Amino acid sequence: MKRWKGLSLLVATAIGVASMTVASMAASPWMKTGSRTTQPIGHYEFCREIPEECRQKSPKRPPVELTRDLWSKIVAINNAVNAQIEPRTDLEMWGREEVWSYPKGQGDCEDYALEKRRRLAAIGIPIGDLLVTVVRQRNGDGHAVLTVRTSLGDFILDNLEGRVLRWSETEYTFLKRQSSLHSGAWVSINDGRAADAVASVR
Repeated sequence: MKRWKGLSLLVATAIGVASMTVASMAASPWMKTGSRTTQPIGHYEFCREIPEECRQKSPKRPPVELTRDLWSKIVAINNAVNAQIEPRTDLEMWGREEVWSYPKGQGDCEDYALEKRRRLAAIGIPIGDLLVTVVRQRNGDGHAVLTVRTSLGDFILDNLEGRVLRWSETEYTFLKRQSSLHSGAWVSINDGRAADAVASVR
């Protein structure tokens, strides 16, 4: 009986440690990015229309310092763009899919992200910390959001969510985003949260 009690205690301890490890990984403040990957077709065509948008290079450096004042500005800009832009699909506006553009009163998800990026850059946030990001929603649909890299983590500005959340607090699967070093390049995102959750119950 003592052997079984000891074994049960060992198993319970191992499960507890694994769970804490998974929770810690899921709560990581910053995304883990991988190698260079394919550029979304909409962004490719956006770059052809406005080449200077995709030639911006940034030095390798720590993310922007997130102060109380900067946080207030990020939240205000996110709220303003979400309120000012009326949601419309690319098919409704252009008659075709995947048209990325700065919105003029109406826009799709990537248009919201581009406008927020433009406004945040105008208040002094380095362009290398403002990254359009492609995610997958829980229903499997693709979606675009804006990632703001900060000293306290990667935060998500989203037209489908009023709050500005840390990336790991969202329910999205993160696929890829603009490179922090070059606005025309894209890198993969190693979003291991789902895999870690599955591994923890095996």
